[in-house]
Amino acid sequence: MITELLHYAVDTVRALLATPEGQIALASAMASSLFAVAGTFVKTMIPLRWLAVGTNGGFMIYGALLPQLPTLVLHAVLLPINAIRAIEMMRLTRRVNRAGGDTTNSGFWLRPYMTRRRLPVGATLFNKGDIADHLYVLAEGKIEWVEIGTVTTPGGIFGEIAFFAPDKRRTMTARCVEPCLLLSIDEPGLRQLYYQNPEFGFQLISLVAGRMHADVERLRAQVEEARALGGGRGAA
Repeated sequence: MITELLHYAVDTVRALLATPEGQIALASAMASSLFAVAGTFVKTMIPLRWLAVGTNGGFMIYGALLPQLPTLVLHAVLLPINAIRAIEMMRLTRRVNRAGGDTTNSGFWLRPYMTRRRLPVGATLFNKGDIADHLYVLAEGKIEWVEIGTVTTPGGIFGEIAFFAPDKRRTMTARCVEPCLLLSIDEPGLRQLYYQNPEFGFQLISLVAGRMHADVERLRAQVEEARALGGGRGAA
């Protein structure tokens, strides 16, 4: 049986090499196979998608020249899907790189991956102790952090720290002091963005680290102010 299969394969290759169309089809199939094998060694999604595009293109040529309609149709369907996904991930990479130099923590670069939600004045987005299930960007309005009395203005990302907390619970209450338009993305969506583009994960970690550093500085200032007030009372 194995011998017969080998003879059949050799005869097929010889038949393909006998014509220019067959030679092109065979070369395309070999190139596509190499792209597919190379894809198994790739660790990030963007080059993997482009290798898939190359695989699809090669097998489309193979299917068209022989002809083999099922092969042609299958890869004609897969090629635009892989190309679109590759382009989307490259755009995300550019957005991440631009966001890395944004000192305002603007989150509008995440807009294509988020859903919209409107809340009226006085509505509570989440309470302290709630389970964190979304990251938010404020598009319109103002959000007050009840426990500390500060306000988030449009463009700011918030709600990300709780994703990294051991208990995944909100540390403060968020309440609308104006009609608000919010953009949100859930944890599975964030994970998908991270797996598709690790640079997004580094940017998110940088954002969390910056926010935590600001919280530490705020607490330090409060402690120093309390010490100064205590020293003043002692002197009086």
